[in-house]
Amino acid sequence: MDKKIFTVALVGNPNTGKSTVFNALTGLKQHTGNWTGKTVGNAIGNFKYKDTAFDIVDLPGIYSINPTSPDEKEATDYLKENKPDVVVIVADATCLERNLILILQITELCHNVVLCVNLIDEAKRKNIYIDTKKLSYELGIDVISTNARNKKGLEKLKETIYKNTVKIFTKINSSENKIFKNKKDNYEKNLNSTISNAEKIYRLSVKTDCCYTCGIDRKIDNIVLSRKAGIPLMLLMLSIILWITIFGANYPSHALSTFFTFAEKKLADFFTYINMPAFIHGIFVDGIFRTLAWIVAVMLPPMAIFFPLFTFFEDLGLLPRIAFNLDKFFKNAKTHGKQVLTMCMGLGCNAAGVTACRIIDSPRERLIAIITNNFIPCNGRFPGIIAISSIFIAGTGVLASLKVSIVVLASIIFAIFITLIVSKILSSTILKGMPSSFILELPPYRKPELKKIIVRSIFDRTLFVLGRAVAVAAPIGAVIWILQNTFIGGNSVLSYLSDFLDPFAHIMGLDGVILAAFIIGIPANEIVIPLIIMFYLKNPSLVPFEDTKELSELLIANNWTIKTAVCTILFSLNHFPCSTTLLTIKKETGGLKWPAITFLIHTSVGIFICITANLFMSIFI
Repeated sequence: MDKKIFTVALVGNPNTGKSTVFNALTGLKQHTGNWTGKTVGNAIGNFKYKDTAFDIVDLPGIYSINPTSPDEKEATDYLKENKPDVVVIVADATCLERNLILILQITELCHNVVLCVNLIDEAKRKNIYIDTKKLSYELGIDVISTNARNKKGLEKLKETIYKNTVKIFTKINSSENKIFKNKKDNYEKNLNSTISNAEKIYRLSVKTDCCYTCGIDRKIDNIVLSRKAGIPLMLLMLSIILWITIFGANYPSHALSTFFTFAEKKLADFFTYINMPAFIHGIFVDGIFRTLAWIVAVMLPPMAIFFPLFTFFEDLGLLPRIAFNLDKFFKNAKTHGKQVLTMCMGLGCNAAGVTACRIIDSPRERLIAIITNNFIPCNGRFPGIIAISSIFIAGTGVLASLKVSIVVLASIIFAIFITLIVSKILSSTILKGMPSSFILELPPYRKPELKKIIVRSIFDRTLFVLGRAVAVAAPIGAVIWILQNTFIGGNSVLSYLSDFLDPFAHIMGLDGVILAAFIIGIPANEIVIPLIIMFYLKNPSLVPFEDTKELSELLIANNWTIKTAVCTILFSLNHFPCSTTLLTIKKETGGLKWPAITFLIHTSVGIFICITANLFMSIFI
């Protein structure tokens, strides 16, 4: 063969395990998840078989060769324009009849097709038996059964891909070597015939001993998706995740804080030993290092707990069911049900939630999801909400952590409520339109693989998000130290800022120090509380508090009340996005217009809510 590298395209319905097959073939660790729409772009990898190199492309999931969404157009355009040497269709063995419609469409249009019947283990669990030889005969293509998660059948699949690349070069002239056959795209006219043919092939090739409606998946769905139990179970699941995160993060956070205190002392001693100028010592030790140490100590432990738990429920198959339960609320707000999934991602990091909005097909609804994602409290805002609610709401005692988790859960519910209201307003004004149809494919419940969950959640999510926060926060640490240590008329620049903001801040139920801390903390929400402490203590650098008792005494001494605490929590939920999220919005929307609009919307909503809450509590409390 003259050609040294062959191209293989992976295509199939959403949630058939394409990305898992891709990872197993190439060894790459592309993120896979148990919900529709995870592949929102083309992932490219490679593998070798018998000294032959293959480039493999994981295309977005599609339901038809006739594109009705950007993802489907991207996949079909790739097939038509790039003409891969082999097309591997990945099908779900548990619902092969539905997959057969796309399979027949592709085999009618393309040369050199291989069918990979994946999830064969789940089919066996549901007493579904597929005769691959009969299926291959009826379709006229090679059929390989696989369990990609356990890498079963992968070698056979590689061998079949290799044989098909050899065949196309030995039996087809180079001038005829096209992946698409020379026939008109008339499959729409033959859709009924295609469906009938799919039903026929399914009856001949598949045997089942048990109706799926009798299976355990359907029994669970009867509860999880019910009108009465669905949402309460969702809230219970979220409260458990939050409680484990809040309770479990205390000990590693304290250990990290102790370690960084020790490391800071050693670093300061080293700077003193080499006679480093005080100005440089202050910027690097008291400014940059202390800011980064605080962010890592506060942010890393809850993320290291939250993301694995989140990924566990994602792999289990519960996230799409949350979207199903909340879809009617988003439909009433004239937006897309998949926005729920992007909001779930926003709980970890709003920048990640903005990126996840790619799964929404409609540009209008995608913009609404991007603009409103910041209303969902991210991992960086949880520490401040937890600390404040611990002091002024939960108190002490055995049930303190449970009370705090309830406060955080109530904050999330309130955030969802605000998201729906703002989405409704946007849908009726600057982004006017009606909601598009929402077809959500509910994946089967699957047993999560704990080892992969830990590796993926730590490296793909926790360290990725933490790395971005550190990169953004390092410069601001230096800026904060400079502003706090630059004096004009006996007062620092930051003091002038807080004094200037104080009158307006009191209207919001805050004070100038709190509002200034939010503004300066735009690079990372994690540093808002340390900034407040630094301002109150008039310390030249950020000051981490040892426990909530010390923080409580400091806040009360500076005239904090329950009203101040509530307004601070409300503004934390509804203030402008952090700089990382704003940069992500710019990247996703291709300009400065929508980041600016997002900034103005969130700031206006936060100010309005705080002023309203302050007036209400001033009258009734």
